[in-house]
Amino acid sequence: MSDVMRFFAIALFFLANTAFGEILETENYQVVITKHCAEGEVSCEEISYTGTSKRSGNSINLKGKTLHQTCADGITPCRFLGYRFQNGNITYNVYESGLLQVIRESQEILLEEQGSWSYE
Repeated sequence: MSDVMRFFAIALFFLANTAFGEILETENYQVVITKHCAEGEVSCEEISYTGTSKRSGNSINLKGKTLHQTCADGITPCRFLGYRFQNGNITYNVYESGLLQVIRESQEILLEEQGSWSYE
């Protein structure tokens, strides 16, 4: 393999394994979503969430996964919906539409804010 081909092969490897970031801005929060899977993967179990309160400056870091609607077979992921993160009995859903939703295990909605996305 020539040096040029080796360089491109290494560059492609790093590009395929680079973290991709998205930022959701709502009225009260900034949420940074970072994907740690190769670009093009339909499902990803390695997503990071950093949510920061615009009022207090406090932040929380969580690990989660992509959220999909399943196909007719009930197994295969079809439509991408967003991301899901767990923190004890609290679920953080961040939807593709820009909705940030925080729900207690009892299905009590603790927070629901619409925001807009930007990309790093």
